[in-house]
Amino acid sequence: MDYQDYYQTLGVARTASQAEIKKAFRKLARENHPDAKPGDATAETRFKAINEVNNVLADPEKRKKYDLLGANWEQVSRAGAGAAGAAGNPFPGFNRSGQSGNVRYEFHTTGGGGGEFSDFFRMFFSDAEPAADPSGQGPGRGRRPTGGATFEDILRDMGIDGAAVGRGDAPRGAGRAGRATATPPPTAEAIAEITLEEAFHGTTRRVDIHGKRLEVTIPRGADNGTRIKLTGQGPGGGDLVVVVRVRPHPVFSRRGADLERELPIRLGEALLGAEVPVTTLKGKVLLRIPAGTQNGRIFRLKGQGMPVLRKDDVGDILAKVRVVLPASLSPDAEEAARHFIDTVDQPDPR
Repeated sequence: MDYQDYYQTLGVARTASQAEIKKAFRKLARENHPDAKPGDATAETRFKAINEVNNVLADPEKRKKYDLLGANWEQVSRAGAGAAGAAGNPFPGFNRSGQSGNVRYEFHTTGGGGGEFSDFFRMFFSDAEPAADPSGQGPGRGRRPTGGATFEDILRDMGIDGAAVGRGDAPRGAGRAGRATATPPPTAEAIAEITLEEAFHGTTRRVDIHGKRLEVTIPRGADNGTRIKLTGQGPGGGDLVVVVRVRPHPVFSRRGADLERELPIRLGEALLGAEVPVTTLKGKVLLRIPAGTQNGRIFRLKGQGMPVLRKDDVGDILAKVRVVLPASLSPDAEEAARHFIDTVDQPDPR
């Protein structure tokens, strides 16, 4: 199979977390599975390519090699397997897939060679024969006239610009000497569901992550989508982000730090005025209703809303009046109402 950009195949960025890679793989695998598209040769080929990608990117060690070597990583694996066979397989377990069976390959400079690599390391990265030994025996073919192969020379043999590596332009995940950097552990997320009252006063929640129980402090003024980061508390030493979700309230709706509610009042209170109690998240306050208050009028109760997250500020309550008319009238009340309506000089509002 020709070289493919694994990240492009999955449709993710090179900086994608392991969780994002896993999610993208599962989605594409479902879409291209042979059972889902029987007889579709293109889908079957793509399904194999997706599995190849997951086999590498899902393994942190393989992913580091791929990030460092890119298109050359399979070439290096094959070269390593051939060199191991030529040397009598001194490191059993190395195979064409690039899995080394937990064997560590090392190279050393010779005692007085001024930077030459060992014969095995030279064979591993090129088809050169072992260099001549100090006694002058051996052909020494493939030895560079400068007295030894540099690391940049070897990288160039592999199709990598060694000078670019030295400049810091190596593929992502490589250091100045081409060494792969450790992939940071993924960030985990958890949901904390709270009530509006708890968001008003602040609260705590216990979160279970892979058998680890943590107590999370949720500050006053937290809203839907508020994110609380716990550094190093996630799986594998990664970070844990707790996302707040506030349940709907039966009375209040929230607009930032302001709270909106409906305030039902009686006909007499609207006509003649009154002081009516209004329930807030702090308790009850009295609101003065002026005489002749119209249905739908909005009153602002300053400082009775939600606290502003991590600020010394508080929102307001916006109370919208709803005048409730009597459901039924007795004959005497109906007569009195007719007399009242005839007495009141009210212009046609239409």
